[in-house]
Amino acid sequence: MKTILISGLALIVVACASAALDTKKIDELTGLKGKANEKENTYKVTFPRDDVKVVVDGWTMPPFMGLGTWAAFTPAKDGAMVMGDTVLFEDEVKAAMSAALDNDLNVTALHNHFFFDHPKVFFMHIEGEGAVDKLAAAVRKVYDAARQIRAANPIPKDSFGAAPLPEKSSISAAPLNEIFGAQGESKDGMVKFTFGRPATMHGVKIDNTMGVNTWAAFAGSDDNAVVDGDFAVTEDELQPTARSLLKEKINIVAIHQHMTHEQPRMMFFHYWGRGRAKDLAQAIKGAFLVAGLQEVASPIHN
Repeated sequence: MKTILISGLALIVVACASAALDTKKIDELTGLKGKANEKENTYKVTFPRDDVKVVVDGWTMPPFMGLGTWAAFTPAKDGAMVMGDTVLFEDEVKAAMSAALDNDLNVTALHNHFFFDHPKVFFMHIEGEGAVDKLAAAVRKVYDAARQIRAANPIPKDSFGAAPLPEKSSISAAPLNEIFGAQGESKDGMVKFTFGRPATMHGVKIDNTMGVNTWAAFAGSDDNAVVDGDFAVTEDELQPTARSLLKEKINIVAIHQHMTHEQPRMMFFHYWGRGRAKDLAQAIKGAFLVAGLQEVASPIHN
């Protein structure tokens, strides 16, 4: 009887996982015409980024050679799963990433695919699970966010547009030390904080010096500063941490891995922000608190 029950449950799971996708709804909500792959039980929508000419190493690159945005759907226990790759220009990334996170999609990577490309092209990978109509609508919002940027400025911008930084930096370390609860490293008017977190790799203990760290470096003046750095987070911490920084107008400029076979599994994302030094520091500290990093990260005193 137990064997029959287990077999019956397995059949139910398989039946749910293989349920047909509402492809008409996907087309309607994404505004694209997709293509089914019956063998893999998937449905994929795609479009080329042909609205901006991209030159790679002096060659005008056809979208066929790797400038295609796509999202693929497959049935899942809770409805569907979507995975995709979104072709973005630098001034589109923040809006597109915010749209993804605000609509319950996960951003799992942000990186480049080329060298010597003009304008610079980035690729944002997304993933989500749930009702197929919610996923398709969320994907559409990501695409629309990028389209709105291009509609306002057909040519991608080549800067964030902030006021120029002073020629010499003069960041006051004391207020930032208080915010982070650590003594920052000072050099030529700049201040840098580094927080390590313990991990293991191939059975060997690794920490700050071996590259498992979150850091923030400040330059400029107290009222006109820049912060850049890197967050070391687990896979579960990635989304809330990135969401926290984006809401404080900090740009996420890369999401990727730095190592393999590490425990816990780590993701790294790099960021860039402009504003008052204390405000930027509070934004970084807030992301620590959102992800619970303050409890696991140890300040490195320089």
